Amino acid sequence: LRVRTGSRMCAGPPVERNAAPRRAMLRDAAGLALGAALGAGGAPLPSLAAAKGIRASSQGSQVNKDPQSLLRLGLPIDCPAARAVQQDLEELRGNALKSLWSKAVSNAKSARNNLASKRSALLAAVADKNKEAAQPLVESLGVKLDALEAATETAKLDDVLDKQNAAVSALGELEEMMIAKYPFEVPSEYKGLPRLYGRGTVVVTVRRGPDAEEPKFNVDGELQDKIVATLVVDGYNAPITAGNFIELCSKGFYDGMQVQRADGFVVQTGDPRGIEGADESKPVGYVKDGRLRKIPLEVFPQGASAPLYGSTFDEEGFGGAAATLPFQAYGALGMAREEYDADSASSQWFWLLFDSDLTPAGKNLLDGRYSNFGYTVRGAEGLRAVRVGDIIESTKVVSGMDKLAYE
Repeated sequence: LRVRTGSRMCAGPPVERNAAPRRAMLRDAAGLALGAALGAGGAPLPSLAAAKGIRASSQGSQVNKDPQSLLRLGLPIDCPAARAVQQDLEELRGNALKSLWSKAVSNAKSARNNLASKRSALLAAVADKNKEAAQPLVESLGVKLDALEAATETAKLDDVLDKQNAAVSALGELEEMMIAKYPFEVPSEYKGLPRLYGRGTVVVTVRRGPDAEEPKFNVDGELQDKIVATLVVDGYNAPITAGNFIELCSKGFYDGMQVQRADGFVVQTGDPRGIEGADESKPVGYVKDGRLRKIPLEVFPQGASAPLYGSTFDEEGFGGAAATLPFQAYGALGMAREEYDADSASSQWFWLLFDSDLTPAGKNLLDGRYSNFGYTVRGAEGLRAVRVGDIIESTKVVSGMDKLAYE
């Protein structure tokens, strides 16, 4: 998870061909999350026991692994009415997947009733500039909830999931309309660095490398020519990290670059020098105006008014606290950095291949130590088939360029 500065990683485990022995080792080593540190000095990082009264991001058996849900929960809003409908819809999905249809029907009815009874509260929470657009959206949400309730009564899973997704997407759009203005100011010391004031969408396409053992990607038994992943990049919680990523994607910085690490825990790229820093004539990150551009560590504890910059949760007294964007979804997006320099990130980033079996209660070593800047919302299942040497064919910014600033 750390920046590559030479022929080996500064920290984090080296790329391994067989992850199985390392999985067993991690479990035996008190379940240290994702092998986050077998780095300089060889000593593992200490486990983070959750402070009394604070629930760690990935604590407990009921871990929320849904990236769309985590994105909705990460919005800077305070509207109990919206959260009530959201909870109904998310519980419905879980019950439908377990074939608990009577409970799913109850969830659908509850969501519809909550929308009807809390309609005024929902509209009151919408920012003034968005109220006109919110009215028809609420009407549309009501229609979608009616269709969802009818679908749950037929117990046809695919139809229910499609209609649940349509309803919860509309709700998410409504929730984003509740944001009247950007919720905090980025510290002036970072003036000139790109920042994303909102969210953006990037589609990343990966193709097989020239030396791949297999010509196609095997995704759950289905052979695919390419892996296509849709990412939502979150500037509400990590504006500089998200802005840096959106800008580099828009410039085509990653296009044609190799995947430099794929060990069953992360898929990492972004080092212009290639695998294991092979081309030492190139810089370790993105260079602008003749200088390596670095961005700060940017981590946001739940309940805080703004992210922490340049410091980890531990260093600021938030050890064990939940993060607004937790590393607990498959395909979560993180910035790589050097082990002992919090503000050393530049262009190297990773997809986290989250495994709750390796992230037990209170021992998530990524939240608050690495910048999480979004999630993979489509195509994440293909990431497990990516190998070192595969090629980032393209990174296309679908939305968000209008929210990019450099002030």
